[in-house]
Amino acid sequence: MRGLSWPVRQRRATPSVTTLTRQQCAWLLAAAALSLAPHVSWLPAWIMGFGFALLGWRSLLLWRGSAPPPRLVLLALAIAAAISVRAEFDHFFGKDPGVALLALLLGLKLLEVRVTRDALAVVLLCFFLQLSLFFEDQSIPVAGLALAATLSGLAAMASLSDANGRAREQLRTGTLLVAQGAPFMVLLFMLFPRADGPLWGLPADAFSGRTGLSDTMSPGSISALGESSEIVFRADFDGPPPRPDQRYWRGPVLTDFDGRTWRPRAFAEGAAPFYTVYGPRLNYTLTLEPHNRRWLLALDVPAAGADARLFTSDFQLLARQPVQSRIRVELASHPESLIGLTESDAVLAAARRLPAAFNPRTLALADELAAGAESHEAILRRVITHLRQSELIYTLRPPLLGSDSVDEFLFDTRRGFCEHFAGAFTVLMRAAGVPARVVTGYQGGEINPIDGNLVVRQSHAHAWSEVWLEGRGWVRVDPTALSAPRRIDDGLAAALPEGEALPIMMHPRMEWLRGLRLRWEAVSNAWNQRVLGYNPQRQKELLARLGLDQGSSWMLGGAIAGAGALLFGLLLWWATRKRRPADPLERVWMRFCTTLARHGIARQAWEGPHQFGTRIASEASMPSATREAIRAVCEDYARLRYGPKCSADDMRALRTRINAIRLP
Repeated sequence: MRGLSWPVRQRRATPSVTTLTRQQCAWLLAAAALSLAPHVSWLPAWIMGFGFALLGWRSLLLWRGSAPPPRLVLLALAIAAAISVRAEFDHFFGKDPGVALLALLLGLKLLEVRVTRDALAVVLLCFFLQLSLFFEDQSIPVAGLALAATLSGLAAMASLSDANGRAREQLRTGTLLVAQGAPFMVLLFMLFPRADGPLWGLPADAFSGRTGLSDTMSPGSISALGESSEIVFRADFDGPPPRPDQRYWRGPVLTDFDGRTWRPRAFAEGAAPFYTVYGPRLNYTLTLEPHNRRWLLALDVPAAGADARLFTSDFQLLARQPVQSRIRVELASHPESLIGLTESDAVLAAARRLPAAFNPRTLALADELAAGAESHEAILRRVITHLRQSELIYTLRPPLLGSDSVDEFLFDTRRGFCEHFAGAFTVLMRAAGVPARVVTGYQGGEINPIDGNLVVRQSHAHAWSEVWLEGRGWVRVDPTALSAPRRIDDGLAAALPEGEALPIMMHPRMEWLRGLRLRWEAVSNAWNQRVLGYNPQRQKELLARLGLDQGSSWMLGGAIAGAGALLFGLLLWWATRKRRPADPLERVWMRFCTTLARHGIARQAWEGPHQFGTRIASEASMPSATREAIRAVCEDYARLRYGPKCSADDMRALRTRINAIRLP
């Protein structure tokens, strides 16, 4: 039939795209590399290797000027990456597989990038990968790496909008964007309502590779920490810090012994154990690093507060939940107090118990030392005298011991660390009929002269003993001090035998390096306290100082909006203000044009120096000498601006010619 025709489907118009330049690709590679590199400490090695291999492949293609690989190749690589991540983590859900997939997808997307739209997707992937850094670490170096990666990503975006611009100008644009956004970031950080708990949460595997004090003790378990400089906590005392011999930080109390390993017995929380206060009270703030345990590691003896549920029956201080983020707690201690004056028979019986058929030579020695003793105090004095005269050697590298570990230490190897001394002493006392137990924790600490905090590290891990004496309760005895008294007052390095290899940070010649470490740790502590430690309580204190603590959420929102509007206005003024030219020649020219404009001789915005001078020369209403002088200045400026380098003599001559002009 005539007049009828089938409608023809119109093909959708292809959006206009722009092929990327080498400089744009280089910025993308830099942003991707800086975003991926910090994850080397957390992602599996093969994922990091695969990711950097993809970046290297893209760099090689850029250097050779070759086209990206076919899409089928990229699809095959994507499928292989997904299967590998699934095999590594057993699932796709969660932080670790998510970050791994993000890292690999970034490399694959960069490999296929052809046009501006693809490049923008790469930059956004970089930003997400930078954000995931803070799930693992929020330290100053990580924040600096994230900032560098952000700057490179913004510079890449600037290059996408200005393909012919210089790299320096593009980096300057990225830096300017960060500087403009920083005030708004600080405003929201300070005033936006904060939730309880850490902002980034705790990684599920945050403690899988960490070492530290355990709730059990066996030969070699504490000496393994002797070379670790990792910070466990910091203590900030209201007054002078305690003496070195009072710096015992109480951790797990170990009562049960199977012949080799010490373990804590079942304790009752909230028992509020009896103690008698003696001596001064020390108030301090403890900043405890995360260790995924409930121990608060208070200075011995901790003062009982209003919340007795935080105490165990053996006088260990506990948090309500495992410490999975850095916390600050206000504590107090009475180092000279007496504890356990009225102890139960069950506790004392457990503190005398020893396994059968272990350490026979030690048991025989205990019988010999206890023979004829009129009291437990007398037995204690005899055991202390015997150990002091035994010439046992304190060493960071004790030999391995067998099943009768106490016998081998006291009679064969005679070399050990604090756990050997504490364990052997406690067994001797129990075998002699005196209740005794092992206490683990930390001893000592170093004062940081920069911020005044007392810093306790893993290398300060220690074990000591407590014996129960009638009328005195549980009395601390440090058997290590019997053979190495300098360990208590001067630290681990001073107590080790002469000639034993020291960890590098304990070497006497590394005083300068320790000084640098203390300075850096003071800076990191300030970052932790004032930035990472900015919690809801501190925000409330800030709002109270600003007079916003009594208002509603609408008032707080209005304050944020008002401050944001003020910042925006300041930035707008700064961006639109007339800037003074940085070039001296340009400043002379602008001053000359401003002077002419005040006398009714205005230069149009579109006029260059030649056009302006030509127009003025044709003005009949102006004296010819004035017209010629203005035209000459315009010609001189054009010659100096677009000619060879302008010298100081040229500048003086131009100023002289300008000053000679007589305007009506």
